[in-house]
Amino acid sequence: MSTYAIGDIQGCADELELLLQAVGFGANDQLWLVGDLVNRGPDSVRVMQIVMSLESQTKVVLGNHDLHLLAMYIGGHSPGPSDTVHDLLDHKLMPDIARFLCCQSLFHTDSKLGWSMSHAGLPMIWSLNKAQSLADEVSEVLCDVHPKLSRESFFRQMYGNKPALWRDQLTGLDRLKLITNYFTRMRLMRPDGTLDFSHKGHLRDAPQGWMPWYELAAGPEEIGNFVFGHWAALNGFTSRSHLHAIDSGCVYGKTLTALCLETGQRTRVKALRAYSD
Repeated sequence: MSTYAIGDIQGCADELELLLQAVGFGANDQLWLVGDLVNRGPDSVRVMQIVMSLESQTKVVLGNHDLHLLAMYIGGHSPGPSDTVHDLLDHKLMPDIARFLCCQSLFHTDSKLGWSMSHAGLPMIWSLNKAQSLADEVSEVLCDVHPKLSRESFFRQMYGNKPALWRDQLTGLDRLKLITNYFTRMRLMRPDGTLDFSHKGHLRDAPQGWMPWYELAAGPEEIGNFVFGHWAALNGFTSRSHLHAIDSGCVYGKTLTALCLETGQRTRVKALRAYSD
């Protein structure tokens, strides 16, 4: 049995099928998906059909594009000019897809494997146990069992860049929004944990005083191995050997990557074309 973590699929269904064939994915294997299953690519419907058909073999964490889809479907937001989910929003399976996504977490850890994952990473201000606890708080809202905030209300108000610095004393919507932003939007931060939401490109262009989150992250003795997506400009490289970036920019015409957690081997398939700028 092997466990494969796959980077941001973003609607690239053909490439996902080719990658599963390339690794010889079988009935005894497990799949970890680091989020951004949908949007920007050509066939988010088929991606979701594939993922849901493998549900018993799959662990999924939500990315910002998955949450964006739910914000449109549940929270009433309109698609933007770069969104390619109109067919998904109108599809007869969308209620089932929304239920499936709302049952997924922002964070997953497996102590036996010694691996954890989220879409954007793990800030140094949280331990694995803390991260799981905070992800569970957001899951209460996604499952619509939060004592004070409905799922619909959360998705109506999810967007925003403030607050940008974690404090344990945060409550309500501010607390849940910031937890979500750390797990799904984090790239650069200051040493105190303050998030930057504007920079999306190469590190050489990062504004002064900001650092990639992984340079501040805890060591392998504390968090084991960690796999994440979200930042295609990293080209799969971080400065820390236990922190594994696997968004290799398939939707931009580059590659889709699978990382075998047991061996560390990476398998890539080339994108059939560029679907987004």
